This record gives sequence, C-alpha cells and structure tokens, in this order.
Amino acid sequence: MLEKMGATIAPTHRIVVWDGGLSVARMASLPEYKAQRPEMPEDLRQQLDEIVAYLDAAGIASYCSPGIEADDYIACLARQASEAGMNVVIASSDKDFMQLVSARVGLLNPNDKSEAVWTDEQVRAKAGVEPSQIVDWLSLMGDHVDNIRGVPGVGTKTATDLLKQFGSTENLYRHLDDVKSERLRGALRESEAVVRRNRDLVRLHEVECVFLADDLKPRPADPARLRELFARWGFRKMLAAVELSAEKQAVLI
Repeated sequence: MLEKMGATIAPTHRIVVWDGGLSVARMASLPEYKAQRPEMPEDLRQQLDEIVAYLDAAGIASYCSPGIEADDYIACLARQASEAGMNVVIASSDKDFMQLVSARVGLLNPNDKSEAVWTDEQVRAKAGVEPSQIVDWLSLMGDHVDNIRGVPGVGTKTATDLLKQFGSTENLYRHLDDVKSERLRGALRESEAVVRRNRDLVRLHEVECVFLADDLKPRPADPARLRELFARWGFRKMLAAVELSAEKQAVLI
C-alpha cells in the first residue's frame, strides 16, 4: 500500500504514525469512547514489530507515543508542515480528517481505487458542508465507529441541512427557536450538552509535536535488510524488485 501511494503522490517526506492508546481527555469525557471496538487480532499484533522493521529498512520514519492517538499527532504535523509552506497528504479513510482539509492539506483514501486526493470540493460533495464545519457535522449526528452518540433522529442529511441554515452548532443553539420542526427542536434542546461534549471528542486535539522536515525525508533503503525480511515473509515479488534494483545500481556504478 505504501509503495502504491508513494508512486501516486511521489512525496518528498513520509511518516507513519501509530496509535499510542486512547486519549486521556476523551476517556474522561466519555468513558465508553471506542469501547465497542474489538481487541486487535492476535495475528496482527504479532506483525507490528515486523512492520516497524520494514519501515526502518525502507528508510521511512515512524512515530508512536504512549497516550497519544495517531489522529491528533497527524493533525499537529499537518498543521506545522502546512504553516511551513509544504503541501500535505494524509493517507487515511478516517472521516475525522476531513476537518483538516485546506488549501495545503488533502486526503488520500488508501482503499480508493481512483487514487484521488480529496480537497474541500470532495469534502463538500461527501458531507454537504465545508471542512471547517465537519466537527459540528459529526457532533450533531454522532459517530458510531467511535461509540459517540449524536442527537436522536439527526442523520447525515439533517445535520447538513442544519449547518447550511445556521452555519455552526453555536449559532444553531443561539437560534434554536428558528428550527421549524418541533420534534427536531426538542431533540436538539435535550441533546445540547451531548453536542457540546461531542465537539471536544471529535475535534482533533492539540498535542505536542516537533516538526523537523529533515527527519521525515526518506533515508536510503537497506537492500540487504529488505531482502532478508522479504525472503522470510515469502514476499517473492517485492524480493525480486529489490534484487533487480540492486542489479541496476551495480550496472550504473
């Protein structure tokens, strides 16, 4: 997947960010946060050290810190890199990242065969709102993937319509009497505390990160180490590619 995305994007810098556990702040706000998710399959757990070994051999930076969710660290890196004048592509299918999309930050879904990098145009087509409204959009309808309940009866379309009319949840609650549906108005009123809590859960948190562009530049790969790993794993095609690359380099020398 990394090789395929690399061929599509041709990035000058790369980093793989790992989850270091659930956010303490989110757990304090919602103890059942992500509680419904099954444990990591043992077959996958056994492969994590091998994946890290591959990244190291391939010269790709990776990062993990206890108690830091990958999403939050990625948000910090994306902000600092874009402020430094770099264009950023976040490779993820997580819809929370739509809140980060900007003129310099795009999204690439590794599972999307079109290999399109999402901009604000694709976010609007998907959600019907601007990237800056994604936090409020998710706060209204909730996110069952993260075990975050929203306003009863509010789904994608209703959340979109409300934000198109009021712009934000703050303005919505300032003008709640302008909501025409009595049923919806009542549900929103009863769920105000939930919506406000959801905004803190959904919004990607500010965490400490040190962005050093040089640290994210791919290092020269270690062909010998890659050959060892691919041979052990039975990755015949990737092993052949490494050996072919080594032969070409030998000829050029």
